[in-house]
Amino acid sequence: MKISSIETRVCNARMRNWVFVKVLTDQDGLYGWGEATLEWHTRAVVGAVEDLSPLLIGEDPTRIEYLWQIMYRQHFWHSYGIVRATAMSGIDLALWDILGKLHGVPCHKLWGGPVRDDVRTYAHLGGGRMEDFYETSVDQAKRFADLAQQAVVRGFTAFKAMAVPETAPIEGLTPVKAAEACVAAMRDAVGDDIDIMVDCHARLSPAMGLLFAKALEPYGLYFFEEPCWPEAVDGIAAVQRAVKTPIATGERLTSQHQFRELLEKRACSIIQPDITHCGGLSEARRIAAMAEAYRVAMAPHNPQGPVSTAASLEFGFATPSYIICETVTDDVPWRKDVVSEGFTVEEKGRIVHPSDRPGLGIEINDAEVSKHPFEQEVLQRSFYADGSVGDW
Repeated sequence: MKISSIETRVCNARMRNWVFVKVLTDQDGLYGWGEATLEWHTRAVVGAVEDLSPLLIGEDPTRIEYLWQIMYRQHFWHSYGIVRATAMSGIDLALWDILGKLHGVPCHKLWGGPVRDDVRTYAHLGGGRMEDFYETSVDQAKRFADLAQQAVVRGFTAFKAMAVPETAPIEGLTPVKAAEACVAAMRDAVGDDIDIMVDCHARLSPAMGLLFAKALEPYGLYFFEEPCWPEAVDGIAAVQRAVKTPIATGERLTSQHQFRELLEKRACSIIQPDITHCGGLSEARRIAAMAEAYRVAMAPHNPQGPVSTAASLEFGFATPSYIICETVTDDVPWRKDVVSEGFTVEEKGRIVHPSDRPGLGIEINDAEVSKHPFEQEVLQRSFYADGSVGDW
């Protein structure tokens, strides 16, 4: 059996263009689906998949680690720019889907079988736009409280919100007080039995990240995410040492080598590799093994499309350190038209039970995808009050 071709499908889903990767074989009816979604870089990723394809066509698709090494080490440039890493990830996911289908088992059974009966999921409430924080602090806090209550009504026992505004490298207490008011309102709205996470989106300098982390510590956050720029590993570590709140980070890291530094410096309590960006399930499993040695938990970043979600869940069923999965359920009303999923979701608690379908347990509907062709993503730009460039 050989790989006969590698194709991409682009599906516009408002905030982002989903990039699906289809690896076909010369065995009738056997192919695999992956995902390589990367906002604002759609055409670059599609081109990167095309660039990698000649390395793989004609090869045995079941030699997944061998093919991963080829993609990483050949054509001179070792991977890990984000574009190439994402392209590799999409292909890698599709190869695991093929292997599961070939053996007639879900992917998690290829990795030793399930270590848990279900996977807990959480919702993302959004927020964090600078214009939102021009509202009065009372209005802003009420908006977050309302969103929090809505998440609980939908069955979630955990949710994340961007309750920290875009913040200059050094600012006074105004943004810190605004964030504190929002988190206090959410905690009052849902009580202590619901887990709250706050996502800083790595907008903060290490100094400001520390101020926010200390201000929000009394509210018992499940975790505090990306408290400062991801390249500032020492800064993230300083924040973690200064507070009891678990610090989470890693969604923008693209290799085991970058995660190794996080772990060696004890910079966080939770790592968040994105399976569509870090090198696919192959690299995610290596990262998980390292995290297990350091007793660090894992909660993958997963705001993308349905193949990413299926892969993240399969990974969770077979990974001991895995604690929770980010999910998107209402990005577009036709999401379920594009994909058929094998896993089941229990509405109360929003926990996911495993699929018994082979591979990743999903099927993409090409006809539905074609109804939503590529559109340029909306520009997301951020500027501070003085007009200088900020982090979005």
